Amino acid sequence: MKAANANGTETGPTEDFVTVHVDGVLFGLAIERVHDVFVPSGVTPVPLAPPEIVGLLNLRGRVVTALCLRRRLGMAAAAPRADGEATGNDRGMAIGLEQGGETFALIVDGVGEVLKLNGDTREAVPINLDSRWRDLTTCVHRLDGRLLVILDVDALLNFGSKGARGAEAA
Repeated sequence: MKAANANGTETGPTEDFVTVHVDGVLFGLAIERVHDVFVPSGVTPVPLAPPEIVGLLNLRGRVVTALCLRRRLGMAAAAPRADGEATGNDRGMAIGLEQGGETFALIVDGVGEVLKLNGDTREAVPINLDSRWRDLTTCVHRLDGRLLVILDVDALLNFGSKGARGAEAA
């Protein structure tokens, strides 16, 4: 795909990203990796699961592993609202992703718009980006005073131990 700038001239290939919000930070996921956007419900906790695993849920007859992006990125838990209602991951949105034949629900605070971006705004991962995020990020885009952090879906969903992954392949 090619995009046009304000002068109507072509600016080169573009990439589409679904934007999500977690604790006021704007993240992007490659649109070709996103299969669903939905409100998670009926999450069943999994004993002894890693802390980023919220549990399992049913998505149109499929058992889906629910992964909390806030926890995966080492961010603080969402604070309760003044009226006592839950916020953040308790009443957030979910992005359906697939990897290796498995379906995952990435729990986020909110889902934004789809952005079509060209290389003009793309920058390498900043060296001062939190070390917990660096390995989970492919690049950033500078957008009108905001930074869009593009997440590496493969790295994000690779939270199991190498031994367990090797056993699955056998």
